[in-house]
Amino acid sequence: MNPHIVGLVMVLPLAFGMVFCATGCQSHSPGPEAQSVRSPLSGKKILMVIAPKQFRDEELFVPREYFLVRGATVTVASSATGQIRGMLGRTFSPDAKLADVSAADFDAVVFVGGAGAEAYFDDPVAHKLARDADAGGKVLGAICIAPAILANAGVLKGQSVTAFASVREILIAGGARVMDSSCVREGMIVTADGPAAAEEFAADVAKALTSN
Repeated sequence: MNPHIVGLVMVLPLAFGMVFCATGCQSHSPGPEAQSVRSPLSGKKILMVIAPKQFRDEELFVPREYFLVRGATVTVASSATGQIRGMLGRTFSPDAKLADVSAADFDAVVFVGGAGAEAYFDDPVAHKLARDADAGGKVLGAICIAPAILANAGVLKGQSVTAFASVREILIAGGARVMDSSCVREGMIVTADGPAAAEEFAADVAKALTSN
């Protein structure tokens, strides 16, 4: 075969590869718009409050993961320190002590449910945190029995909310309108009735954060 033809056959695939990479490879690097779509909570700071024992596992881990993958910074606080065991056996070590956090430092405050959340029903520190978040125009969330904390803090008067069935009378006594729904968002307050609604709850908290 003519050596000139051999050389041309060898060069053509290399040239084609260089052209392809110069055009097609660039599409794999997302621009600022794509990054913002994937990180809608970028720059948002969320405080999640768990019980000193027996928090409900899904109500912490599902929303926390939902917030993190969308770019939020998540801090978990509790009145207890060290490893806390959830109702289903998973454990978590809080990032901060409940008494040391301030609603002013966060865009959202979320109370996680589970049997142990009853420890905050009459807790003045938890009540102050809820009232400060409400007064500061923060997103305020609670799931399962945790909406009772908000009711006892006095921030649910006239609000449409939901909660686990066992605490709905507490919500009514606190002046709330209890809805028969898995998740309710009214303004900056988001409530949900239990672990099955954990992802829906997280999505509504995110919507409230991005609607500001």
